[in-house]
Amino acid sequence: MTDLQRRFLSAALIIGIFALWQVICVGFNISDLVLPTPSEILSTLWQRFPAIWPHALQTLYTTLVGFFLGIVVGALLGVLVGSSKLAYDVANPLLVGFASIPKVAVVPIFVLWFGSGTIPAILTAMIMSLFPIVVNVATGLATTEPELQDFMRTLRATRFDMLREVGLPRTMPYFFASLKVAVTLAFVGAVISETVASNLGIGNLMMIASSNFDVPLVFAGLLILAVLGVVLYGMFSLVEMRVTGWARRATR
Repeated sequence: MTDLQRRFLSAALIIGIFALWQVICVGFNISDLVLPTPSEILSTLWQRFPAIWPHALQTLYTTLVGFFLGIVVGALLGVLVGSSKLAYDVANPLLVGFASIPKVAVVPIFVLWFGSGTIPAILTAMIMSLFPIVVNVATGLATTEPELQDFMRTLRATRFDMLREVGLPRTMPYFFASLKVAVTLAFVGAVISETVASNLGIGNLMMIASSNFDVPLVFAGLLILAVLGVVLYGMFSLVEMRVTGWARRATR
C-alpha cells in the first residue's frame, strides 16, 4: 500500500467518524447543550474565529516554548542519566516518581512563584514533555551494543568520542519517537495551566465557554487543539524520517 493510499484511508476514516457523529446527533435530536453537531462546531469556529485566534496563538506559543525547553533539559538529563549504568539505575526511581506527580497539582506552585499568566503555562508544558524525552534518550544510550563500545575502545576512543560517534546516533530513533509523544503532552500541560492560571489561551477560552454553557465553543477549542497537535506531530514525523531513515525497515 502506497503512502498516498494510507493518507486517503486516514482522511476517509476521519470524515466517516464526523459524518456518523452528525447523523447520530440529527437522528436522535441531541441538544447542542449536550453534544453539538460537527457542522455546528465548524460554524462556531468560522463565525467566532477572530475572537478565538488570539487564544490559539497564545496556546501555540506557550506550548512550543515549553516544549523546546523540555527538549533541551530532557536531552541533557537523558545524556547524563544514560551515560553510565550506575547513573541510570540510581536516577530511574527519581524519574518515575517525578512522572507520577499529577501536573495539575504543580500549577498552583508555579502561580505562587511566578504569578498567573504565560510563565506557569510554559513551565507546565515543559515538565509534561520532559519525562518521555529523558527516558528515551537515557534508554537509547544505556542499550548501546557492547560490541560497538568494545570496537571503539580498540581505536582508543575516549568516552566523549564513544558518545558522539556511537551513543548519540544510536539514540536518535528513541529521541525522535519521544518528541512525537512529548509535543502532545506539552499541549496538555499548557491547556491545564491556562484553565487554572491564565486569562488567555484555549484552556481559558474553554473554561469560560463551559461556564456559559457554550458547548459548541468548547468543542471548537478541542478541535483547534486536535488540529495543532496533528500538525506538530506530522512535522516531527517528517523530521524523524529525514534524520533516522537509516533505522527504518523498508516497506512493501
